[in-house]
Amino acid sequence: MTETVSQALLDRALIEEATKKSGLIWVQGTTGPARALWHVWHDGAACLVGAGSEGGRAAGSADEQPLHDLGLVDGGTATVTVRSKDKGGRLVAWQAEVTELAPDSEAWQAAVEDLKGKRLNAPDAETMPQRWARECRVLRLAPAAPAPARTDFGDASHAATPLPTPATTRHPVPAALPKLLRRKRTR
Repeated sequence: MTETVSQALLDRALIEEATKKSGLIWVQGTTGPARALWHVWHDGAACLVGAGSEGGRAAGSADEQPLHDLGLVDGGTATVTVRSKDKGGRLVAWQAEVTELAPDSEAWQAAVEDLKGKRLNAPDAETMPQRWARECRVLRLAPAAPAPARTDFGDASHAATPLPTPATTRHPVPAALPKLLRRKRTR
């Protein structure tokens, strides 16, 4: 009994410390692929803000990270994978219980205060909390109690295939480019 309790405490400490130190976490909800999202660790959970439409909220702001296709719903679950800060590889994965914080509630205001400090390059830093209340969702991802932290990922790459996109950077080399490059070398 005490061995399982101490293992649960060690798992919880690993989850908290790794998630606090990582700038990004990969979150996979009930639909769609896992997505890298910025977050803050606040009051025993990863808190994040983003644009999304679950739960009847507006489509959301294009200025924030998209949450609409992840299937993150209030009362649902998600899988969170945290990378190592120094090596960049996966360190721990854990199951999370998703809670959507109600705008302007006490919990929402406390989470937004921490999120506001971590939000980089905000176009409207002064009025950001009001915009988040109107257009975005603030989610709290708390570690599920009985689920242990997963640290063994095997030897496989687990690299995700890129999402399909019409954007491309592969074009034939312009015919004049080799001649221009030779000219620069001779100078």
